[in-house]
Amino acid sequence: MADVLMISVSGVRGLIGRTMTPQVATEFGQAFGAFLVKNPGPGAAAGPLAVAIGRDSRPSGPMVQAALTAGLLSVGVNVIDLGVATTPGVALMGRFLKTAASVVITASHNPLEWNGIKFLRHDGVAFPPTDAAVIKQSYFDKNWTMQEIAKLGRYSTDSRTHAQHVQRVLAVVDAKGIAEQRYKVVLDSVNGAGCVATPTLLSKLGAEMAHMNGEATGNFAHTPEPTKENLTGLCDEVKRRGAAVGFAQDPDADRLAIVDEHGAYIGEEYTLALATLARLSVKPGPVVANLSTSRMVDDLARRFNCEVFRSAVGEANVAAKMMEVGAVIGGEGNGGVIDPRVGPVRDSFVGIALVLEHMARTKKTISALVAEIPAYTMVKSKFPCTPEEAASLVNKARTAFAGARMDTTDGARIDTPEGWVHVRPSNTEPIARVIAEGATHAAAEALVQRVMALR
Repeated sequence: MADVLMISVSGVRGLIGRTMTPQVATEFGQAFGAFLVKNPGPGAAAGPLAVAIGRDSRPSGPMVQAALTAGLLSVGVNVIDLGVATTPGVALMGRFLKTAASVVITASHNPLEWNGIKFLRHDGVAFPPTDAAVIKQSYFDKNWTMQEIAKLGRYSTDSRTHAQHVQRVLAVVDAKGIAEQRYKVVLDSVNGAGCVATPTLLSKLGAEMAHMNGEATGNFAHTPEPTKENLTGLCDEVKRRGAAVGFAQDPDADRLAIVDEHGAYIGEEYTLALATLARLSVKPGPVVANLSTSRMVDDLARRFNCEVFRSAVGEANVAAKMMEVGAVIGGEGNGGVIDPRVGPVRDSFVGIALVLEHMARTKKTISALVAEIPAYTMVKSKFPCTPEEAASLVNKARTAFAGARMDTTDGARIDTPEGWVHVRPSNTEPIARVIAEGATHAAAEALVQRVMALR
């Protein structure tokens, strides 16, 4: 498949030197700046428009950030450089600094050769599809105005992101109660943005921490997506040290995976499940999860007589639904926990704090907590394809499963007596995803294969 520049509601991603180049980043800065000039947003401070920009630790980050900054400055938008920062940290600083918007230079869990640009509104939420479409069209139309020297944007820096983020998370949990347990924790930050402030958070929570891949070089020590096959080193280290828990972040630290005290990878789906259990134990209320997230959250919500609402896949969609229904917790099954008290974005810091708080409150181990949650098996598959091919597969699945309970908000989520299967095009990569969950691996695998046979 030819190289493509992925442009979606989630932002822009491309291959460095091929589809993500300095020219592309500069022109997206100009397009975004032109959009903000026309649509400054209600949260912007009075005076000249400003955008806060942070980046993960990828070696290509300074190049992309500098090019994007040049584009914004050229159309008269001020830039506040946050340096290496987590995605939730950047979102938080946009609100703290009252900027018109914020931007994260990251390709999340994608391999090193990728980088991307994630645009966030003044409140830290990704832009809705209508606005994303306008920004995209502006990039293609090149309909911006370069400013004369007196009206160019101004550049400045701010180093408070990490302190603000840690402070905000500590404020929503029983930090003293956690610290009294003196938990032994192994952290794998995969040489990403989480390297900088996560140790501070764990120190404030009284943890005895061993830090793996803890230098923010961007030269990832292993494939950066926090999945089982990529975290064998963390599992071994937790077991070797006799730690209470192992935590793994992705490069921009918005996702979290957990390893139990026996060195067993429990799966990203349990991150949101455990965080949901922790939050509902203190504050029952509505829960939001996307269509590809395990039904474990439904089982847990029923314990507290709470309702679960489903959204399309994507952080912005989950956050929008959370605000709509007044959710107390939400997120995605890829390890992304959203606590509205901290911010409307996935946040590994929140996941770490909530899980440790629930362990401290219950005096139970991770494995004991997991054992109390009904278990399912999830099978995930993906394959390269064009958007047209992905749409065709979705339509075929709708026909093949006609009569089953179906949600077509995002591709097709199909519920059957054997389990559920969700087929959809990715927002961030040129692929289609097929995800199924059942009581057994065989049941979930059969659902995936039934869809894959339609290709």
